Amino acid sequence: MTDQPDGRRQIPPVLYLPCRPTIPGESPQVELRTLEDGRLALLAYTALDRLARCCGDHQPWTLMETGHLSTLREQARYDVVLLDQELPAEVRHTGGSL
Repeated sequence: MTDQPDGRRQIPPVLYLPCRPTIPGESPQVELRTLEDGRLALLAYTALDRLARCCGDHQPWTLMETGHLSTLREQARYDVVLLDQELPAEVRHTGGSL
C-alpha cells in the first residue's frame, strides 16, 4: 500500500478480511470487533502476509473486492474499517476445534 501525494493512503483493489471458523461447505462470516468506545470495526488487511502477522497463522480469511465494502457495511452495520491492525495474542485463533 502506498501513500498518495496528498498524504492519503491508496487502498488496494482487494482486501483480506478475517472470518470466523466455519464448517467446510459453509459460507465464511466476516469477524467484527467492538472497540473500547463501542464502535463496531471491520478489520481488513492489505496483504495476506500482513493478515497472518497481525492475526496469527490460524486466522480464517476471505478475499473481498474493495468496491464491495459498502454492500458489506449495509449488511454488517460496522462503523469503521481498520487496516492492518494487529490483534493481541489472547484474541487470536489457535487452530483448535470449533
